[in-house]
Formats: sequence, C-alpha cells, structure tokens
Amino acid sequence: MLLTWTTKPFANLTLTELYALLQLRSEVFVVEQTCAFQDIDGQDQAAYHLLGHTETGELAAYTRLFGAGISYPEASIGRVVVSPKYRRYGLGRELLRQSLAAVAVLFGEQPIQIGAQLYLQDFYESFGFQQVGEGYLEDGIPHIHMVRR
Repeated sequence: MLLTWTTKPFANLTLTELYALLQLRSEVFVVEQTCAFQDIDGQDQAAYHLLGHTETGELAAYTRLFGAGISYPEASIGRVVVSPKYRRYGLGRELLRQSLAAVAVLFGEQPIQIGAQLYLQDFYESFGFQQVGEGYLEDGIPHIHMVRR
C-alpha cells in the first residue's frame, strides 16, 4: 500500500488533520488498548507530526517527532500508530522508516530515544534501537526505553 507522507509542525496542521490524528490516537491508545490516559499532553505544539495518508485521504499512519531536550535528552519519536483498518500491509515498518528519515532531516543525524511498549522490542531492535535501563509500567502497559545511536 502506497501512502503520501507529510511532516508538519503543529501550527501548520489543518483542523481536519488535527481531528484525524487525535481520533486515530484515541481509537488505538485509549479504546483498543483500554488505557485511560491523558493523550492530549501539551506536547503536540512542540512536535512535528508525520502523517501517512491513503490515496483517498484517510489517515493510515502517524507519529510525533521531537528535537533533543523536549521529551528526552535525545531527539525522539512517539505516538507511533497505524490505523487498525490498515494493519498487515507493512505500514508499521514504513512508518518507522519515514520517521527516522524525517528526524534526520529536521534535526540532523543524532541519537533517538523512544519509550516502547515491551512487546514491540524486537520490532524496534530491527531498526537499531537498543534497550536502556529497566522496564517500567506506563498506564498499566509494560514499556522500555530504547535508544538508536
């Protein structure tokens, strides 16, 4: 499946794009993962937003991208999500490839830190991320910090 990828700072998101990304994040992180948490956390304004749209304009994949010193001392990628409707097309791998490339363009080649759900450790390791520190629970879900140098 071919997506059109766009990276925008918060101020350049249209209302339609903002609504779609918040809807997708809520659908997956709150409803699907049955996790009551404050998704709208005040960091969206400091992020670049990577959006992957289908040919019909539907948001299929999304991440938030941060420069160093905002979420972590390193640059970071967060809210990594593929719409349930578009899973099984390899979009998770393409989303992470696009995210890594966008971080390099926006902030230069540098280490990237993520807070990953533990069950995705192998996935992130396949992109060069390595676990740092101990695991932790975030909103009842096992997580680990990982860094790609």
